[in-house]
Amino acid sequence: MDIDVGPVDPSVLYEQELHVSSAVWEAQERGLLRCQEHTSLLHQWKLTDQQTNLVDKAGFGLFRKIGPMTLNNSLISALVERWRRETNTFHLPLGETTITLDEVSLVLGLDIDGDPVVGSKVGDEAAMDMCGRLLGKLPSAANKEVNCSRVKLNWLKRTFSECPEDASSEVVKCHTRAYLLYLIGSTIFATTDGDKVSVKYLPLFEDFDRAGRYAWGAAALACLYRALGNASLKSQSNICGCLTLLQCWSYFHLDIGRPERSEASFPLALLWKGKGNRSKTDLSEYRREFDDLDPSKMQISWCPYERYENMIPPHVKAKLSLGRSKTTLVCFEKIELHFPDRCLRQFGKRQPIPQKVKRRDRKNRRLDDLDTSMTAACEEWGERGDHIVDSPNVVDDGAYMEWYARISITKLYREAFLESQVMNMIACMREFEEAASGISMERLSPVEREVMESVKDTFSSNLTFGGWQEVAVNSSYGKRRRRNEQTPTMNNGGGGGSDLSSILLQKDT
Repeated sequence: MDIDVGPVDPSVLYEQELHVSSAVWEAQERGLLRCQEHTSLLHQWKLTDQQTNLVDKAGFGLFRKIGPMTLNNSLISALVERWRRETNTFHLPLGETTITLDEVSLVLGLDIDGDPVVGSKVGDEAAMDMCGRLLGKLPSAANKEVNCSRVKLNWLKRTFSECPEDASSEVVKCHTRAYLLYLIGSTIFATTDGDKVSVKYLPLFEDFDRAGRYAWGAAALACLYRALGNASLKSQSNICGCLTLLQCWSYFHLDIGRPERSEASFPLALLWKGKGNRSKTDLSEYRREFDDLDPSKMQISWCPYERYENMIPPHVKAKLSLGRSKTTLVCFEKIELHFPDRCLRQFGKRQPIPQKVKRRDRKNRRLDDLDTSMTAACEEWGERGDHIVDSPNVVDDGAYMEWYARISITKLYREAFLESQVMNMIACMREFEEAASGISMERLSPVEREVMESVKDTFSSNLTFGGWQEVAVNSSYGKRRRRNEQTPTMNNGGGGGSDLSSILLQKDT
């Protein structure tokens, strides 16, 4: 049986046919995503006091404290199934939610206010020149330590993880640049290449004071948005970007796969340090839990950081309002849109129906167009403080949820969705029956009266609701049938009835 998964109104989620959820409904499971974040060896870097000071200047003093984080691949894979790159938000049964700029600052301790992280691509020859000038050593192409202007993370760690105690000031700077390149290459700018990082980032650390003026947090979020968007396509099997941020965000907001918290410290990712688990719950179970999210059971926390307000450093707290900036995020060639107006409940506000999102032409990769877009994106980022969104005075919560039900897909657990569709269909049939019963027969011709009587008799004799009657009529979402509950049946005008649920829920053959 062909199933129209939705959405009813495709004007927002216009890429549904490419999305992984369409494959889930076709029973084409892709399995767990391969998570490409390489933090496990960060603790092997031994930084001197001089290096630590330079790292602080560059803007990574708080971030480096996080270190290795155990990832839950099943939870991350389930989260990705809810991500929509059309809106850069998660689509959950309760509405849209997303990772916002202020959360990057709180969870990772990275600055979200500053210059955009931009630069030029580099070729192999320029990459080798940069390594020689800024690292003081060259990777070996023969030993496959460098390829296509990307160096292996292992080469950086093997060559620079311990700075000599009697090192000159320049050597200390070279070792520190290598550490910073390794740090961003294994975390916020991790790629599906896995064990490599582009040399294009190296010039950003030539001047450590200058490096400290970049909005590293905004760049990290741009990369994670892009990684989530790519991983949400059914053709993909990997995900990269700062998965520590993604997983911690889920722990803060959703009571799904959430471990016990550690002692509170800043940045707030440290609350979950060493608390992850790899795959004790499988993907399908997490999928069901996301389907069953219920605000009445305190399964979602819209504003989870309020309890930690006293431990947030003043310089971080002063910039948190940028979380509500409707702006453009930039990281080199990556341009992503930040839509806090779609997730205002995360700021303690009520959620109206958001404005329409302009469709993006992802096939257009002409360099001149990219340059034009980058210029506009950087200009918009420069005006980030002027575009702080707020909730209007009057908000119709019911209207928002009705709109959201039309434009989104909130159920991905196949069995549950199919049964809810059965119940929705029965509810519609019941409404037709009631409407037909209310029609006056007096002014109808004999032929029309005969047809109407036939319609009423058909509805009356063919639907037996049993224990499902009230659920079918009153619930727009349906309810998962328990083993001891009666199923809806359809009779052929006589005694022998067939189980409607089993008929409609059987797989296509």
